[in-house]
Amino acid sequence: MADLRFHWFLPTQGDGRGLVETGEPPPPGVAGGLREASIAYLTRVATAAEDLGFEAALTPTGGWCDDAWVVTAMLSETSERLKFLVAFRPGMVSPTLAAQMAATFQWHSGGRLLLNVVTGGDADEQRAFGDFLGKEDRYARTGEFLEIVRRLWDGERVDFEGEHLRVEGATIHRLPEPAPQLYFGGSSPAAGEVAAEHVDVYLTWGEPPAAVAEKVEWIRALAAERGRQIRFGIRLHTISRDRAQASSARAEQMLEAVPPALIAQIQAKLRQSESEGQRRMLELHGGTAANLEVAPNLWAGVGLGRGGAGTALVGSHAEVAERIAEYAAVGIDEFVLSGYPHLEELYWFGEGVLPLLERRGLWRPPASDGDRQLGASGREGSAVPFAVGAQR
Repeated sequence: MADLRFHWFLPTQGDGRGLVETGEPPPPGVAGGLREASIAYLTRVATAAEDLGFEAALTPTGGWCDDAWVVTAMLSETSERLKFLVAFRPGMVSPTLAAQMAATFQWHSGGRLLLNVVTGGDADEQRAFGDFLGKEDRYARTGEFLEIVRRLWDGERVDFEGEHLRVEGATIHRLPEPAPQLYFGGSSPAAGEVAAEHVDVYLTWGEPPAAVAEKVEWIRALAAERGRQIRFGIRLHTISRDRAQASSARAEQMLEAVPPALIAQIQAKLRQSESEGQRRMLELHGGTAANLEVAPNLWAGVGLGRGGAGTALVGSHAEVAERIAEYAAVGIDEFVLSGYPHLEELYWFGEGVLPLLERRGLWRPPASDGDRQLGASGREGSAVPFAVGAQR
């Protein structure tokens, strides 16, 4: 079994102890409250992730958070090794500009960019960004977008005319070294086709291991038809403690703090989503707190208070490590994790779970800065080539 990779999450919407932070101060004598997503606070999260052995940090996209490109560009100057898994939406900018932005980030950060491609499953949110395409057309556009971007990163001068995108004589003056790995998730048939054709890592939200195994086999077969092999990742929250009882108590505390009326409001909104993955998340808890442990140590309570990834691994460090081993056994290579608050939960997992996985031979800390070679330019990594024939 290959070494597993672990990534954390940067809360660019703000952070706190609660599953839902309203911005209201807690009652006197109760710890909590909103932590603003300042560069100083996010740097603390990023550098803690570096120190604990995480490889990268996912940075979200949406109208509810800060812009991922801008924030991570600033954080690349306040951190040393951590990579940034930047979520972005194809179609919001031109593919040529996106290819250029990625190459620029790679050059100035020393190759620390990964990209999470988000096609979008909420029609209202897409329209707010000026995108009025339907779901199937959005996936078709994503495929066209990624084809153009890949060809530009390969140094081609690109002429392309698709159903949704068109470029003529497109080039970028500097090629990314290395080309950023592409991460992508989606549970619909259209998403599967895009993943199999274009991406490096297919991501799923945290469903039970048997359901995840089915998704892995589905995407693996589609990729094999195209002569490709891809890696697989999973997006989960974590509540890991020295004792299982403490982790369960923390999960219950988080959910009890969310008013039932707010849960009902959130669930009504989520039921309008076009996302197949969101539908599968909703099915796990059915909109109620009656039976939230949907598999051993897999708790669906997070999904009552937020959209997207709605499950958490809840248990002792040993139990959480065992569940991670189960996901690895069905084909998961990478784990994109988070917890509330993100700084504290990062330490609980990094100090409690990662050493157990290392002892089992499932994980090794990333190479230290001293192990990396300097390229001919004197920067970390290899020298960055220029695209053949590009205008400088």
